[in-house]
Amino acid sequence: MSQHIEDSEQMALFEWAQYQSGKYPELALLFHVPNGGKRNAREAARFKRMGVKPGVPDLFLPVSRGGFYGLFIELKAHNGRVSENQGKWLRELYEQGYAVCVCFGFEEAKRDIIRYLDWKM
Repeated sequence: MSQHIEDSEQMALFEWAQYQSGKYPELALLFHVPNGGKRNAREAARFKRMGVKPGVPDLFLPVSRGGFYGLFIELKAHNGRVSENQGKWLRELYEQGYAVCVCFGFEEAKRDIIRYLDWKM
């Protein structure tokens, strides 16, 4: 999927999260990790020195549920794929006690966030 479609899906997710914050106030903590995107070589080098790392998931919900410390989400377009770096980050975050998921589009992300927030310990 093009970056534009992925961006649109993510914007829809944040709009939904804002509307659902009455039922799920924790959604106010959901945020985007601005690690991706195309940059020129100089800007990319600067961001790397600032700690940007390839493969870090797109979104983080720092809310504990079901024994997990929080939820990391890699949001993909419907025809997207998980890179090797992304897979490595997801595995390692899971091993550190975080819930992780790969969601293909807004609807999957919404479903997985609700499942996570409704998790009873």
